[in-house]
Amino acid sequence: MTALSPLSQAIFDAPRWHQSEQLQNDHDIEIRPIQGALGAEVWGLDTGKAQSGATIFRLKQALAEHLILIFKGQTLDDAQYLAFASYFGAIFRPSADNPVLATQQDTGIPPDVIPVSNAVGQGDYTGHGELAAHADHQWTPQPSFGSLLYAIELPQDGGQTSWYNTIKAYDALDEATKAHIDGLQLITYNPFVRANSNTGQNGYGNTPLYRFKDQPTVGYGYAHPLVRTHPETGRKALWLNERSEVELVNYDDQAGSQLIATLRAHLLKPEFRYEHNWQQGDIVFWDNQVTLHSRKPFPSEQRRLLKRISLAGARPF
Repeated sequence: MTALSPLSQAIFDAPRWHQSEQLQNDHDIEIRPIQGALGAEVWGLDTGKAQSGATIFRLKQALAEHLILIFKGQTLDDAQYLAFASYFGAIFRPSADNPVLATQQDTGIPPDVIPVSNAVGQGDYTGHGELAAHADHQWTPQPSFGSLLYAIELPQDGGQTSWYNTIKAYDALDEATKAHIDGLQLITYNPFVRANSNTGQNGYGNTPLYRFKDQPTVGYGYAHPLVRTHPETGRKALWLNERSEVELVNYDDQAGSQLIATLRAHLLKPEFRYEHNWQQGDIVFWDNQVTLHSRKPFPSEQRRLLKRISLAGARPF
């Protein structure tokens, strides 16, 4: 018999609904909105148990409303983590010609569960420095719908993650700006392609902020709406990150560069932001379609290990 993939094995071994002692009681779950731009804490949920349809539907509604959900006090192995994440969608698996964080040389795709860590030998992908505000996989044809990040080992100092509500950022724009940008298309170029190229600019933080027409392209470019529509709520959001190389399609270079700089400064305003102080056992589940996230630096000698699962999305519209 063909060996099962890690995801198939996780679902095969997951607790079953008919085993009542392993079924989560929906009445035990409390969703507490966070005062501010976005987010809600979820208490009383055991992510290792089988979940009812009512529970999953309730969580999906809460995610659409609050954009990030914080599950407190979880203890999971990778198989349990995968089984829980699979309630919300398929695992994100980009094509080999669109590298992302943790893309493996032998398969051309990332693992289902990615260690996001500076701990030697446990997925040393993101180091210990500051990470600018971004949406995951924005440069791919079908960016991920959302991600879950599970805190296992944390530094004593720093390492906080902030999320930004790009729906609120769009809503706060004046009507003339909204009318001007609603029909624009944006290409976000792949920072991992540039980091692996021979351009002399290595690393995500050293990429140009805007591509002018007289500059060479590095990798493929996929045009997506600058203002995307949330597929469930119909709300509009700015689909732009803080510092990737981008280009507005059929737009003047100088004017485009200035417009993008203005919108980026607007996105990072504190009224659109929530900063999360991690606790061991936290799982944060965010809607990658209408949020950005960033990370504060932390001391290199302090270990940080979180595990991320990303879920497949569709072409932005």
